[in-house]
Amino acid sequence: MSSREDPERVPAGEMRSGIDVLHDPALNKSTAFTEEERQALNLRGLLPPRVATMETQLTRVLGNLRRKTSDLEKYIFLIALQDRNERLFYRTVAEHIDEMLPIIYTPTVGEASQEFAHIFRRPRGLYITTKDRGRVSGILRNWPHRDVRVIVVTDGERILGLGDLGANGMGISVGKLSLYVACGGIHPSATLPVTLDVGTDNEKLLDDPLYLGLPQRRVRGQEYDDLVEEFVTAVQEVFPRALIQFEDFITANACRLLRKYRDRALTFNDDIQGTAAVVLAGLSAATRITGRGLADHTILFLGAGSANTGIADLVVPAMTLKGLSVEEARARLWFVNTGGLVVKSREDLEEYVRPYAQDHELLDFAAAVSAIKPTALIGATGHPDTFTRPIIEAMAEMNERPIIFALSNPTSKSELTAEHAYRWTGGRAVFASGSPFDPVDLDGKTYAPGQSNNAYIFPGVGLGVVASEATRVTEEMFLAAARALAESVSEESLARGTIYPPLGQIREVSVAIAEAVARVAYEGGLTRSPLPDDLEAHIRSHVYPLEYESIV
Repeated sequence: MSSREDPERVPAGEMRSGIDVLHDPALNKSTAFTEEERQALNLRGLLPPRVATMETQLTRVLGNLRRKTSDLEKYIFLIALQDRNERLFYRTVAEHIDEMLPIIYTPTVGEASQEFAHIFRRPRGLYITTKDRGRVSGILRNWPHRDVRVIVVTDGERILGLGDLGANGMGISVGKLSLYVACGGIHPSATLPVTLDVGTDNEKLLDDPLYLGLPQRRVRGQEYDDLVEEFVTAVQEVFPRALIQFEDFITANACRLLRKYRDRALTFNDDIQGTAAVVLAGLSAATRITGRGLADHTILFLGAGSANTGIADLVVPAMTLKGLSVEEARARLWFVNTGGLVVKSREDLEEYVRPYAQDHELLDFAAAVSAIKPTALIGATGHPDTFTRPIIEAMAEMNERPIIFALSNPTSKSELTAEHAYRWTGGRAVFASGSPFDPVDLDGKTYAPGQSNNAYIFPGVGLGVVASEATRVTEEMFLAAARALAESVSEESLARGTIYPPLGQIREVSVAIAEAVARVAYEGGLTRSPLPDDLEAHIRSHVYPLEYESIV
């Protein structure tokens, strides 16, 4: 009997059906397809007969995941789930974010990126190389989705604190966009991970026969700039409403490209601006513990790269809103890098750090702590254990509640562990880290360290940009995002020493951040659409649901 004569079968061509549906991660529900869907989509016999709920599937996923013996194996398992059933993947991540975030993001994503070529299963995203000059727009058109709204692009030169990973950096772009969906509610089909493969200077990768990127030294200078320029221009042509997030570029390129494109394109750099906003939010929440206003703090930064200078660049306007002048605010911000204290007499300073050079004698880090007497210490060095016991004990001696942020990722690169932060200060530190640490028990009290994770910021910023159809991303948007995040921290969290909200609330926090960001866009005339009557409802209407939807 032909399909035309079979009353139980939908004629071919009327809709996607059968095995094609099961192989499409955006459509696949696996065993959760209803009887009606199985009938309409010609799935009978292709699935076990019992219809499962999404909750049952989630139980199975968690059981299988937790049997894995390493975090890297868990990462591989979750990526495989994303490749076959993306809504179940995002439901798993969102509902168990405390457990999943360290796997699909820092710290495990760092290990996964190092091993990217060795654990490669299925391509995700677009690779644009130096051999593609003149045809980048055509490559973008190869992407199957036309309404792309968020792009994360990396050149892989400074992946977390791990350095040059070349084309393996695609793992970071994929991971970031997974969080845009799980934490911010951006629709998966609106996301696009991109790697600009300009080569690598990592000898280990160049010698690795399994490495998937161009086996060549990094291209720099004008040829590099021309490729980035063609990419940005092509995005504006092919995906005119897309937000471009620059991710894990080395400091010099990160700062330079941000300056070049921030007023020309819908773009931001998460390592600079996202980090700045999440740290500013943490500092603002910490002031509720210290009882000392933001403008009354003196901050010493260890490391003068894009992360720390980006933080300072956002702290300055935040302080001016509290009544300080720009000069007064900068005078409260001090930097130490590999050359010592950042002072005006030094001739080796990069352009982006020069505004923070102070009139002072040149000192090393320990001497700078003693001389400046900071109330807050922020590290973003990529070097572990640089906040030594004498340094932390000095901070505790000078401050009743010293603020200490150890921001380097992954956990192995952190400047200070949570346990040492609390033990060396007698439990008085207001501590946050870039990667997660377990709670610390000390003298009968449990301290819950905060994680200064950009995942609190960039998904909400992206949702606000997408929902408002913003045309630019501004400093005011990140100030608004930081304020919204700080305001979401409860008194109960502060009592435990935690200066960020629970990760389980991150979807609601992202909605609040998105509303704040969108309001700035509307009020600044930076949108393609008028302000809706109910902005919160408008934001929520753009949130990707975590329940299966009927597809017949």
